[in-house]
Formats: sequence, structure tokens, C-alpha cells
Amino acid sequence: MASIRHEYYETDERVTISVFDRDADPAQVSIKFESRKLTYTNGDKVLVLEPLKGQIDPNASDYTVGKVKVELRLSKMAQGRWGGLVGDSPDPLANSAAPPSTTSKKTKNWEGITSNILSSEKEKTLEEDPNVGGDSAVNPFFQKIFADADEDTKRAMMKSFVESGGTTLSTNWDEVRKEKVAVRPPEGQEWKKWN
Repeated sequence: MASIRHEYYETDERVTISVFDRDADPAQVSIKFESRKLTYTNGDKVLVLEPLKGQIDPNASDYTVGKVKVELRLSKMAQGRWGGLVGDSPDPLANSAAPPSTTSKKTKNWEGITSNILSSEKEKTLEEDPNVGGDSAVNPFFQKIFADADEDTKRAMMKSFVESGGTTLSTNWDEVRKEKVAVRPPEGQEWKKWN
């Protein structure tokens, strides 16, 4: 059996172990997660870490096989730092009905923070900002005007919109029926006809 070089780092919630096994074949790598034991096998290369300093949740632990290393992510059952990977330190979850002691150090719930920021940035209403929603907000407004209009108003709206290339919308049939409606692009813009 050949020994395998490995390193680790930890947070209060998990331990991440890098096993340096270059060009490991994912089909050949076998990892067994147990509550206080980890077994890594790849052919004749074996790494056994036992007893782990604390309990892990085997179902929440996982790994990825890369070109240079295999990364193992161990999910801790109790929050807190182990200060080492293996050892006979007392397991706070072993034979204990009481919940593990919590440290005074607060951890950040980044998912919750992101959700709070996004929910606090609520969408403005059309009354607060007339530009909210763009065409999707304005179209229902014009559809309502059109639906509630008399025949002359509908005729004026359709003629002005079509003849101006969508730059003018008039509801005054007496004005629109006299001549072709001119194209009036927004200030600072230029109208171009596309074929």
C-alpha cells in the first residue's frame, strides 16, 4: 500500500481534504464516509483517517475527482473547529442527549443575507417610476385605452402608429385623417427605414 499526500482546511460547518492523486480515474476511486472514519482507495493507494476529531454526516459529505487532486468535503455534525483531522478528542455528540455546546462566534448565513437584500429591493410600481417594466408595462395601458375607445379614436390610434413607424400615437381622428402622420423619433435619435 502506498501512502497518499493530503492537506485539509476547515470551517465551522465542514472539513475539506485535498488528496493529491494526480490523474485519478473517477471509476477507480472509492471513498467511504463513516461517522468518525474516512477511507480513500484508488488501486494500491489507500488513505484511512480514523478516528476523525469529530463526527461527520456521511450522507451530506461528498467528493470530486480532478486532474491533480481529489477533493473530499466532510459535513460536520456539530459546528465548531476541530483543530486537527484525527485524534482521540472527546466527541461532543457521542453518548450525549444534550445538544452540542455552541460557541459565541456567529456564522454568516450568506443565502439568507442574499435573499434579504433581493427582497428589500422590491420592484417599483408604475406610479413610482413611469419607466418600470418598459413596453410590457405600457402595452396594457394602451390596450385599455384602445379597448374603451370609440371607432374614431381607434382609427386615429392605428393610423398614427402605423404611419409614424411607432413614434406617434394620437387619439384625435380629426387631426390624423387630414394627412400622413410624420415620423418623430425621440430627441437625439435618428429615424432609419429598414427594408
